[in-house]
Amino acid sequence: MKAQLILENGRRFTGTLFGSEENTAGEVIFTTGVVGYEELLTDPAMAGQMVIMTFPLIGNYGINFEDMESGKVWPHAVIVREECVEPSNFRNEMNFGDWLSSHGVTGLCGVDTRALTRIIRDEGVMRGVIMAGEPSDDAVRSFMDKCGAPTIAEVTAKNIYTVNEGGKKRAAFIDLGTRKSVVDAVSSYDCAVTVFPASANAEEIAACKPEIVFVSSGPENPSDADAVANTVKALIGKFPIFGIGLGHRIIGAALGCKTERLPFGHHGGNYPVKDKKTGRVYITTQNHIAALTDLSDDVEEIFVNVNDGTCQGIKHKTLPVMSVEFTPNTLTGAQGTGHIFGNFLKEVQ
Repeated sequence: MKAQLILENGRRFTGTLFGSEENTAGEVIFTTGVVGYEELLTDPAMAGQMVIMTFPLIGNYGINFEDMESGKVWPHAVIVREECVEPSNFRNEMNFGDWLSSHGVTGLCGVDTRALTRIIRDEGVMRGVIMAGEPSDDAVRSFMDKCGAPTIAEVTAKNIYTVNEGGKKRAAFIDLGTRKSVVDAVSSYDCAVTVFPASANAEEIAACKPEIVFVSSGPENPSDADAVANTVKALIGKFPIFGIGLGHRIIGAALGCKTERLPFGHHGGNYPVKDKKTGRVYITTQNHIAALTDLSDDVEEIFVNVNDGTCQGIKHKTLPVMSVEFTPNTLTGAQGTGHIFGNFLKEVQ
C-alpha cells in the first residue's frame, strides 16, 4: 500500500507501507547505526519517535529475540530505504517486517532516506505523520496534533524488583526507561540491583540502603522529568550517584544545570567524545536530542563531544556524583569507555 511521510515543514515523501500499515505520528529523527536495529528499536528511549534508518538496507540479518532490550518495539514508525524480506543469518527467527507488524509498529520503505536525513540535519528534528494515500493538508494537520510527548511513566518498571540478589554490593537503580542490558551490566559488578519505578520517592530508595544509586537513560523530552529530578536532588549528598543518558540530564537538573535542545541530536554508535582530563578520545553510543548547558558552580565538565562541543559528562566537585550522556561501553557490549562506571564504583567504595 502506498503512503506518504509528511513533515511538519510540508515536505512529502512517498513510499510503501510494511509492518502494521497503520497511520501514525511522532517526532522524526535519524540514526546512523549500521547494525543493531533490534537493540535500538526495543530501547524504551525511542518511545514516541519515528526513526529514519540511514543505512540503506535494513532487515538483512533478521530478528533474534535474544538481543531484545525490552519486550516491545517502542518507536511509532521505522523509515527505511529498502526492507530486506529474506534475511540470511544463523540466528534469525523472524523477518523485520513481520516483527514490526507483531508489535503494531508502522514501517515505510522505498523512501530516499539520504534526502530525508539532510532535511533533518539542515532544519532540525520536527514532527511528522505517515498516512495512507495522499492525505489533504487539513487531514495531516489534524492528525499531527495528536503527536504528544512521551512520558517516563509509560516506559518505567511497573514494580520494584531485584536482579542478582546474591551480589556483595547494593545498588538502587532508578528506571526511567532502561535497556535490559544496562541493568545486567550493573549487576555484573557483583551488585544486587534493586530496580525502582521512576515514581519511587527518595525515602523508598534510601530504605534499601544502597551503596550507589544509578539513574538510567529514558525517552527524550519527557513531560514528567521534574518529579524525578526532585527525587534525585533529595538523594544527592546521601549516596553516591551515577547516571547515563536522560539520567545524566536529570542529575544535571538536580544540580542546577540547564538543558538545551539540539537541532537533530546524536543517535548512533559512532560519536567521538573527549576526556578533558587525559585528552583521550572515545567512540561512543548515544541516543539523545538534548544536552546540558550553563553548568552550575558545583559541577565540572569531564567529557565533551568532539564534533559539536556539547557537554557529554559532568562530575560534582566535592560529592560522589557523576553522569555521562553516552552509554559506557561495557553497558553495550563493546570496549573503550567501560572503565568509567567501574572506576566510579571503586572510588566511592
